[in-house]
Amino acid sequence: MSDVVHPPEPLQLRITEIFRSLQGESDSVGWPTVFIRLTGCPLRCVYCDTAYAFTGGQRRAIDDIIREVRALNTKEICVTGGEPLAQPACVRLLTHLCDENFAVSLETSGAIDITDVDPRVRIVMDLKTPSSGELSKNLYTNLDHLKTTDEVKFVVGNSEDFQWAHEQILKYQLDQRVNVLISPVFDEITPVMLAGWILATGLRIRMQMQLHKMVWGNDPGH
Repeated sequence: MSDVVHPPEPLQLRITEIFRSLQGESDSVGWPTVFIRLTGCPLRCVYCDTAYAFTGGQRRAIDDIIREVRALNTKEICVTGGEPLAQPACVRLLTHLCDENFAVSLETSGAIDITDVDPRVRIVMDLKTPSSGELSKNLYTNLDHLKTTDEVKFVVGNSEDFQWAHEQILKYQLDQRVNVLISPVFDEITPVMLAGWILATGLRIRMQMQLHKMVWGNDPGH
């Protein structure tokens, strides 16, 4: 029996794409950003625009991912999906990116526990509205772990979605704790309608229109 000790396999994640573009949402909107899109998602929102990331991808070691990101010479990094936290090694990737002194954000559905996410990461949590079809997947205990630098996003497809979002904002005092973002489902409600609803609440909540879609549409890699 051999007593040779082999080194452990490098930690890997399944990656759909890594690309440099403009951040289309959140407090970093408009900044050049490197996006690391992880493969896989346990949710199936009816309005999902990244279904191509549900399957496939390529297994890559964290060190290899860091090298590619470093070569793109961009401060802002966004780890997204799919649902990135569906891959447990995502937590390690986030910490490694922070250790490299990148400004790191994480786009997550909020359906998976965020307690192990490095506190240096800015979390953008997408609470699922009723018309998404995945309302039952929201893990509301995640809201207890949000930092003042984090953000909560609601994607609304109709007035009922907006009313539900309004109720959650009040119930959890989200507008007093984090930045709250409201986005429309394209072709379902108009910007004018959404703007009117937001102004009528009197709350400090932010309308966002997904800059990347205005520039490039739904093209992958943008």
